[in-house]
Amino acid sequence: MKAINPDDFRADHKFSIKHAPTQVDLGLTDEHKKDALKEVSKELSKQQDKMYANNRYSVLVVLQGMDTSGKDSLIREVFKNFNARGVNVFSFKQPTSAELEHDYLWRHYIALPEKGKFAVFNRSHYENVLVTRVHPEYLLKENLPGIEDVKDIPKDFWQMRYEQINHFEKHITQNGMIVLKFFLHLGKEEQRQRLLRRLEKKSHNWKFSPGDLDEREVWEKYQEYYEDMIQNTSHNHAPWYAIPCDDKKAARLMVASIILEEIKKYDFREPEVDEKVLDNIHLYENKLKSEK
Repeated sequence: MKAINPDDFRADHKFSIKHAPTQVDLGLTDEHKKDALKEVSKELSKQQDKMYANNRYSVLVVLQGMDTSGKDSLIREVFKNFNARGVNVFSFKQPTSAELEHDYLWRHYIALPEKGKFAVFNRSHYENVLVTRVHPEYLLKENLPGIEDVKDIPKDFWQMRYEQINHFEKHITQNGMIVLKFFLHLGKEEQRQRLLRRLEKKSHNWKFSPGDLDEREVWEKYQEYYEDMIQNTSHNHAPWYAIPCDDKKAARLMVASIILEEIKKYDFREPEVDEKVLDNIHLYENKLKSEK
């Protein structure tokens, strides 16, 4: 198996979406990818248990990608070995009327993980510099001061949002949250094939939305804004990783392996056992064993 080095997928201010691959050969069969993922997932679960006992850190995993990039299945397969108490998944769709009464980061802030736990954002606060940038009319629902019409959006508006997001992520990482962000990079032809499968396979018809085809019409805009987003918001404290995802099984293994390698850099020491407990551990053991 080709070693998965997180640095190979790190995307920074020089990131070019045109030069980023959507396919990578790990030198594994599909069955071997599944077996490897199972082992990595088990190790991730052990790390989360240690992190829970340590109670100093939490992990936020952000997943962004075009429709059909495999976010749902990735979450299911990567975190399937976790204790249910150890991970929470949030799928952010169009904001509700109640959420629109707050600033755009509010609903994401209240979903952040407690110490010792993982949270996975299936789509995230980055929708607010992607979807709303492709469709600026959505901004009008936020009732922002001074913006009554799309033409009122200032030229520096998106740069301002990048700065707000950077401050938000800097704040949470300074308070013990490990932030890892994954852009699932899907090829346009692969998306076409996946959408066709949704139409051709009756059991998958429910996944298809005519809106998916509308969004394909603005594919190039999304590519441009994904690139700009990553260039402006990838930092050492909250890095972006560009994951080739034309091969779903490979993508799952890469994401899981990168998460594991990154969190292993932290020293999740379990709390020391009270000396009284250690001194009397055999006494407690014998007492329990002697019960009838």
